[in-house]
Amino acid sequence: MTIRPATSAIPVVAGLFAAAAVAWLVVAVQAGGMDSAPGTMGLGAAAFLGLWAVMMAAMMLPALAPLGALYAGEGAGRGVRTGGLAAGYVLTWALFGGLALAVSVAAGDLADRNESAAAWVGAALLVGAGAYQLSPLKDRCLAVCRSPLHVLMRTGAYRGPLRHVRAGLYHGAYCVGCCWSLMIALIALGVMDIRWMVVFALVITLEKLWRYGRHVAVAAGIGLIVLGLLAPSHPGIVPGLHRAPVTMESM
Repeated sequence: MTIRPATSAIPVVAGLFAAAAVAWLVVAVQAGGMDSAPGTMGLGAAAFLGLWAVMMAAMMLPALAPLGALYAGEGAGRGVRTGGLAAGYVLTWALFGGLALAVSVAAGDLADRNESAAAWVGAALLVGAGAYQLSPLKDRCLAVCRSPLHVLMRTGAYRGPLRHVRAGLYHGAYCVGCCWSLMIALIALGVMDIRWMVVFALVITLEKLWRYGRHVAVAAGIGLIVLGLLAPSHPGIVPGLHRAPVTMESM
């Protein structure tokens, strides 16, 4: 298959943004009655993983738009190509949800057993996530994520009925390599906190699409390190590892 830039990218980009908007709506409805807390917030493993996949679609699909527009090409089958690419991309992040689930469960257990240690672990997660934002490995993965042509060159020879899904998995693997630490930081900051989800989605999109994306990555890294340094003395910063005291108002 020869992939050429689409004459008009508007339908592809609009489709990806529409899918992201629907995912945001689902997440907003689900998160509406939840407060940030350690653990899975009452969700079973299947429900957590399902919601995680929807969250990833909401946060990640807008950044896929430039690659999706190029990968779609022209003529018949554009929808199939774009849909397969997006499916493989989101599937990669859904698989990462297994690690997110394990971290969330461990965070809940630690918060119950040792509140002080949990706050320090939350601080370490934020500092570690911030440090990764400044690392050479982050730079390498981000460079690939910012280069749709790299993906086209690497996946253009794929064959078979799942070739478009494989292309999405390939790109998704680099995206996970680029952004996994942000997702771990999100768990510490409150996995169902819509405000942090929006902030991280904006950071991820700007990192990948804006000409100054590398500067955004650095700024986000510094911000996470600062939050991590403050967390031990202000454990409310990491509600994913700190249970807020029960008050009469909250009962």
